[in-house]
Parts: sequence; C-alpha cells; structure tokens
Amino acid sequence: MRKNPFILSSYCHQLFSCYLQQSSSRGHSSFVCFSSSSFGSFGQRSFPHYSPKKPSIRDSEFVHHISTIIKQCRFEPFRRILKPLESKFRPDHLIWVLMDIKNDYRLVLNLFDWSCIRRDPSLEARCILIQLAVAARDLKMAQKLCHEFWTKPNVDGSTSISQFLEKLIYTYKDWGSNPYVFDLFFQTLIQNGHLEDARKLFDKMLNYGVVISLDSCNMFLSRLSKEIDGTKMSLKVFNEFSEVGIKWNTTSYNIVIHSLCLSGKVNEAHNLLLKMELRGCIPDAVSYSTIINGYCNQGELQPVLKVVENMQQKGLEPNAFTFNSIILLLCKAGKLLEAEKVLREMISQGIFPDNVVYTTLINGFSKIGSVTSAFRMYDEMQSGNIVPDSITYTALICGLCQNGKVAEADKLFHEMLNIGLKADEFTYTTLIDGYCKAGEIKTAFSLHNEMIQMGLIPNVVTYTALVDGLCKQGEVDKANELLHEMCEKGLVLNIYTCNALLNGLCKSGNIVQAVKLKKDIEVAGIVPDDFTYTTLMDTYCKSGKMVMAHQLLQEMLQRGVNPTVVTFNVLMNGFCKSGMLEDGQELLNWMLEKGIMPNATTYNSLIKQHCIRNDMRAATEIYQGMCRQGVVPVENTYNILIRGQCKARNMKEAWFLHKEMVEKEFIPAAETYNALIKGFIKRKKFMEARELFEEMRKKGLSADKEIYCTFAEMNYEDGNIDLALVLCDEAVEKCLINDSKDGKT
Repeated sequence: MRKNPFILSSYCHQLFSCYLQQSSSRGHSSFVCFSSSSFGSFGQRSFPHYSPKKPSIRDSEFVHHISTIIKQCRFEPFRRILKPLESKFRPDHLIWVLMDIKNDYRLVLNLFDWSCIRRDPSLEARCILIQLAVAARDLKMAQKLCHEFWTKPNVDGSTSISQFLEKLIYTYKDWGSNPYVFDLFFQTLIQNGHLEDARKLFDKMLNYGVVISLDSCNMFLSRLSKEIDGTKMSLKVFNEFSEVGIKWNTTSYNIVIHSLCLSGKVNEAHNLLLKMELRGCIPDAVSYSTIINGYCNQGELQPVLKVVENMQQKGLEPNAFTFNSIILLLCKAGKLLEAEKVLREMISQGIFPDNVVYTTLINGFSKIGSVTSAFRMYDEMQSGNIVPDSITYTALICGLCQNGKVAEADKLFHEMLNIGLKADEFTYTTLIDGYCKAGEIKTAFSLHNEMIQMGLIPNVVTYTALVDGLCKQGEVDKANELLHEMCEKGLVLNIYTCNALLNGLCKSGNIVQAVKLKKDIEVAGIVPDDFTYTTLMDTYCKSGKMVMAHQLLQEMLQRGVNPTVVTFNVLMNGFCKSGMLEDGQELLNWMLEKGIMPNATTYNSLIKQHCIRNDMRAATEIYQGMCRQGVVPVENTYNILIRGQCKARNMKEAWFLHKEMVEKEFIPAAETYNALIKGFIKRKKFMEARELFEEMRKKGLSADKEIYCTFAEMNYEDGNIDLALVLCDEAVEKCLINDSKDGKT
C-alpha cells in the first residue's frame, strides 16, 4: 500500500488543537484535522517566516518615537497627537509600528484607522491587520477588511486574488497563526462568486496542512449547487473533499440531496439518503422532507408514502414543509379526501397549516366541483385567523363558476375587492368564462372592458372564453372578429381558441368552414388535438356521414393523436343512430382489444338501439358484458333498459331493474315511470301501477295525461271522489304547463 508522507507537523497539530479550543468557546465552526492517511503524495509545505524590509537607523528612531507617543497618549485622538508626524509617515512605517504594538489590539486598530484616512493601506498591511483581528477574535473587523478588498479600485481579477492569498500566507506565521483567517478568505471568495478561486484556495491550504472548516465547505457546496450544472459540480466537490479529510455532516448531505432533487434526480437523492447512516451520518426531518418534496414534484405518490413511513419509523415527525408537499401532490392527483386527512394529521401534531395549504385544498375541491367542501375549508381558514388572499378567492370563484353559480361568484368577487384585494388577469378571466358559459355575453364583455381599464391585459385564455361564449350563442362572425382583434394585439392563437371557433361553426351547421378552419390551423403550425377531431366527427355523425367520421378517426390515429373515450362514444352513437349496429359492435370489440376501456355511455348507445329494435335479448347481453368488464351502470342505463323491457312487455324484468335502480339511489326519469305504470296497467296489475304512481308523485315527477286520467277514473269508480278531483286538478296544472312549454295548445 502506498505511503502518504503528507503528515502534519506537531506544530500544526498544536495550532489546530489551540484553534479548536478557541473556536468551541467562541461558537465558531471547527476545522477538520487530518489523519496520516488523509493526504496526497506530495510533501507538506511550511508557512514562510515573515521577513519585512529592515528599517534604517533614522526610520527606527521615527518608529520608536511614534510607538512611544501612541502608547503614552493612547486615549487621545490620533489625529491630534500624530499630526506633526503626518508628512514623514510612509507605508513602511505603519508595518514597523504595528510590529511594536501588535500585542495591544486597541492601539493597532486606532493606528490603522488613522493611516487609512491619509491613504489606502498596502495589501501587506491589510493582511497583517486581518491576521491580528482574527487572533484578537474580532471577526467582524476581519470580515470587513476581506470584503473591502473587492470594493477597492483596480482589482485585477484572479491575479489580485492570488496576491492577496500569498500575502495572507506570508503574514500568517508571525502575525496571528490562526487558521481561521483562511476560512474567512474562503467564505469571502464564495460570497463574491469566485468559486474556482475558492477551490484553488482549498487545495493550496492542504499543502500547508490546513483544512477549511466544515461550515465553510457546506457554504461552498450550497453556492455551487446554484450554478449552471451545479448538481454535477457539488457532487464532484462532495466526493473529492471527503477523500482529503472532510467528514460531511447532515447539513452537507441535505445540500446535495436538495440539489439532486431540483435537477430531477430524486432516485439518486434517495439513494444518497440511504447511504448517510452507513457513513455515520444521521438523516434529519429536512433530509426526508427534501426527498418527499422531490417525489411530490414528480407526481409519484407511492414513493412519497414509503418515505413518510420510513421517516416515522426513525422517530422523525414530518414538518410543515413535508405536509404541504404531500397535500399539494394529493390535490394534484384529485385525491382530495386523502389530502384532507393529511391536513387533520398535520393539525393533530400541532403543526398549523398556513394560507398556502388551505388555498391548495380549496383549489382542489373547486376543480372537482365540490364547492361545499371548498367553502368548508374557507370557513375553517377564517376561523383560524388565516387571511385568504386573491388566489384563495379566485379558486372559490372558479368553483362557483364551474357549478353554474355565477351570481354567487360575482358576489364573492366584489367581496374580495371590498376588503382591499386586487383581482388579477386570472380572476377576471375565471369570472368572464363563468358568464360566457351561463350565456351572459354582455356581462362577460363588460368585465373584459373593466379589466382593461384596470390596466390588466387580457390573455389568450380570456379571449378563448369570449370566443367560446359567442359561438355558443351562435354569433360565430363576432367570434371570428374577436380572433382577428386578438392577433392584432400580438397574442398567439392556441388550439383551445381554435377549437372554440370550430365548435361554434359545427354547431351552426357550417361543417365546410369548420373543415377549412382545421386545415388553416394546421398550416399555421397548430396541431389539432382530440377535441378538434371529436367535434368534427360528432358533426359528421349527426348528419349521418359515418364514412367521413370514420376517416377522421383513422387520420387521428395515423397522426398519433390519442382518441379519448368521448371520441369513441361519438362514433358509437353515430353508428347506432344510423342503424349500423354491426359496425358499432365491431368498434366496441376493437376498443376492448386495444385496452381502451369503454364507459357506460359507450354501452348505452348499443343497448338503446337494441331496445328500439325490440331485441331485448341482445340488449341484455350488452348489459351483462358491460358488467363483466367492470363498467358500472349509470342512471341512464337503467332508464333505457326499463323502458325497453316495458316495450317488450317483460314487466317482471322491468320491475326487477327498477328495484335495483332505486337501491342504488338512482331516480328513474318520468318517461321510465310512465312506461312502467302503463305496462302494469296493461297487465291488469293495478296495485304495482298505483305504487309506482304514488312514488312518482312524491318525487315531484309528472305522469302523462293518459295515466292521470286512468287513476282519476279508478278513484272515481272506487268512490274516492276527493282524490279523483285532486288528480284532475294536478293533471290540468302539470299537463297544461308541460304542453305550453312544448309549444302545444
């Protein structure tokens, strides 16, 4: 094995021991002492002896005279007592006098201040004073002198840094001999961004048997990690410094772990966390929280839960940062109930959530349409004296708008303004979109104008909302004009804006213009998405042009645009309405083969068409296949099947489906009740018919005139005159109202 002759002298060991004792009493960061195996293959250098120019006899007399005066008159202003000697005082005299008074730090400072008023001190004099300041534990002065070096004029980059270091080395042995002076210079280099020079200083000090302190090395690691390619550089230093004697602590590991996570290398960061204990370093809550946040940023929930479990096994409690990261991840994943459980756990541990946590939950509940839960969070937030900000209000406004509660959203918007919060572009756009979806275009444009008056610039999302609103009102030409206005303002159209106009053209029956728009946006470099294709396919399907719709699906697949289940449902509905049941069945089989899971709407189209054809065996087979695939029937599935069975006079099956539907808390449609009641009446099962009729009335649903008349006559014949009259009045009221709504007389 190769020997390492690079060993500290006993003198240096004593120096380090002395410093460590001093630093522990002063609270300074400690230096790391080398072991014999810590050094490279080069011999250790000794610090040079200080050998300044010798003073002449006349200079010696002058220096002695100054020293005597300042010692005797130490409490008098130096400007006054030394004024007669100013003209003869040279830079060399300062150093010679300092040699005489170096053991009296107060005199040293006063003399240095006096000399600085006359002229800038030499680099040598500055380094001498830094050495004396560190030796006197006046670190504030030492730091000040180091930092002043960078503010001096004519600093010549790396050359001046090199000269400064050489002077520190030159003055070290005879003026202070405290290694912290190099630590201080190392920190100054880092703070001024001279990281390469800091690394050179570290390496150079190794040659003299001095190791920069761990705290300063951590400072270097932290600063490196913020540079371009910082993760790579900090890892390199982390590995290289440990080879020469630096024993990294938890803070060091946390810096590197944080850097790795920032650069997306979370698995690598996690591996480093696992290695910490093997290297004798215990991870803390910050170590685990950083990993958790890294996985959260990547949207990986399972690793997060595993790390939290490991953290708790180590007896470490998650901190506010950890909880915040987990709650944000769960909200992004739409797991709001789990996110709220984490909130409760957070509070139970005495960690009180802040505005950000509550706003994250409010935003999450609003996005999934759970406005009640969002406002529950909002009330809890206020009861805890946590002040909501404009982001909180915007999230609530968004939730209300998505639920069609625009009036309530507008009220909350003005409440927000009244308490002094300012609405931004996103707040206005959210409310504008809400009004557009509610068909209140004038109010939406009024808000748009107000937004501009407030100095806010509408963005592409704002214009998309307005375009969509105009198109839904059938004002496609105005929407097109708005798009031109948008382009004139320098805003770049995106696919969502184009889709809004395309949807408007399709709804107005202008399929030719819609197809042209699709080609135009492709020429403009905007790639059509699944919504673009699905909208055009829906229009073709509704007009019975199934070949064109199918061609669009093929084009979509060829271009790598993934169809959604909505796309397939549009095509399925088109096939079924066109009587192309075999094509519909083939489409369903193809979806299952490709692993594309149909939903209830997909199956409902096929079931409905088989019911229309009175082929209840086929309809039942589709229904059973749906259940086997794990697709849960929805309310409309039962409505379709029940009406189909009633039409086929299979009242036993219809009654069974009705009971199953009610057990699942679905409410049958009025048409479903009507079909069941009429089916039972035809079978002379008046008890079942009467039971359904009363159930229907309790739910506020209206039977048709024929059923009202039937039950009115039955009650009249049974002598229930009052009930018969009530039914007649109810029939007149509800049936006449329904007829007037339908435009009948």
